[in-house]
Amino acid sequence: MAAAILISAYRPEKVFDWALENTLVSFFLVTLVITYRKFRFSDLSYLAIFLFLCLHEWGAHYKYSDVPLGEWMKPWLHTQRNHYDRVCHFTFGLMFSYPMREIAIRALRVTGAWRYYLPIECTLAVSAIYEMMEAGMASILSPERGEEFVGMQGDMWDSQEDMFMAGLGAAVAMTILYQVRKRQSSAEAARVHEFASTVK
Repeated sequence: MAAAILISAYRPEKVFDWALENTLVSFFLVTLVITYRKFRFSDLSYLAIFLFLCLHEWGAHYKYSDVPLGEWMKPWLHTQRNHYDRVCHFTFGLMFSYPMREIAIRALRVTGAWRYYLPIECTLAVSAIYEMMEAGMASILSPERGEEFVGMQGDMWDSQEDMFMAGLGAAVAMTILYQVRKRQSSAEAARVHEFASTVK
């Protein structure tokens, strides 16, 4: 992760915007280090977090509204807007819902269907908090810089659409995970039944 941040920090499009984009990332990474002994995530969760943060660093380097992938997507989506920020919000829900599920199960002792529903709710809540913090920061900057930092690109529903994409990503992740766990449980039950029949 340190290597990804250093690469992102090399001649970013706008140094000040890059620093703002990485403020929360820095706090988050420090929190992960401090709490490592008390709550250690699975390797899969750390991998998911790492992959998302790499996508974020790419966005921070170019500014989300100018990332090459988003420019490539414009003719494909028939739009003039760079949708890389939408990709990242979707990926946030897709990647972070699994670590949130681990927290729900291990720290909050959540069971049953709540193990799949609560991560979606948490993703929406975190997204809403982020959008409010982003709006607060934008209000401190000049109107032009603020809109540029938020990455609205003229879309008045930008915040709502970002939160929707994050929630959609979390829903997709939890649906896939539920189906995988369901198949694993069915396969395990079949093996137990087969073993019991063999013993008899």
